[in-house]
Order: sequence, then C-alpha cells, then structure tokens
Amino acid sequence: MYTLLSGLYKYMFQKEEYCILILGLDNAGKTTFLEQMKIQFSRNYKGMNLSKITTTVGLNIGTIDVGKVRLMFWDLGGQEELQALWDKYYAESHGVIYVIDSTDETRLSESKHAFERMISSESLEGVPILVLANKQDVEVHNRNCPTPTILLLCSTSATKNFV
Repeated sequence: MYTLLSGLYKYMFQKEEYCILILGLDNAGKTTFLEQMKIQFSRNYKGMNLSKITTTVGLNIGTIDVGKVRLMFWDLGGQEELQALWDKYYAESHGVIYVIDSTDETRLSESKHAFERMISSESLEGVPILVLANKQDVEVHNRNCPTPTILLLCSTSATKNFV
C-alpha cells in the first residue's frame, strides 16, 4: 500500500529535474547571471545585492521551478585551477550555458581555449550549449571587438553542439 501511495504522490507532485551548468572564465558574470535568473523566475526571492557578489570558489547552486520542471543551475568557478574540475560535472548535465565577458578583449583567446576544451569532452556529446556574450550593457571605451566577433571566435571550432 505504501508503494502505491508513494508512487501516486511522486506522480502528482514530483518535478522532473534538469541540471544546467553555467561555465566561463572568472569574472565573466556567471553568478550575477544566476542571481538575475532566480530573481526573474522565483517567487518571493529578493536576491542578493549584486554589488556584493565575489569570485566563486567552488560552486553556487540555484533552483528554479517552471511548471512541472525543476531547473538546477550549477554555477562553477572559472579560475584556471577550478576549470580542471568542470569535466566532473558534465555527465550529470542536461545543458550548458557558457558565459563570455564581452567587455574583456584581453581574455577572449583564453575564453576560447577554455570553451574548446569544454566542447571536446565526449561527456557533452549531444548536450545543448548556449554561448552568452555577457555585459553588453556596459559602456566600454575603444571597444575594438564587437559581439559578432566574439561569437565567431567560439563558433569556428564548435559547431556540433550549438543551440
């Protein structure tokens, strides 16, 4: 009887869970993006003061419920030492959001290298990937590299999994 009631409860109330990785170099805006998503889609969530967000050491987890689906966002730290741990999370992910700081031209090649290492993993085969050119609302003087160039840098070597 317990099994029947337990199964009925799970069928009626349990949500499907999908895990989405948020990856990118440090200071790309991954945690701010996650906080904005939680503010936008979670009821009664006031969020943290965005000016107090610091570099992520390890990971941040955010959960958003949409209908009968629960999205779990894993915001992984982007420091070079932590990038070596990213592949440990690939097998559990259902999607990846790769965040690029569109104002930091000096680190575009570093970001491209990290992106290429990420998509070369067999664990991400068939996993949808979204590339997000972040901070486009920030005024940057003497910007020599417009956003289409940023997207071109990533897409030249990564056409298999793009959304």
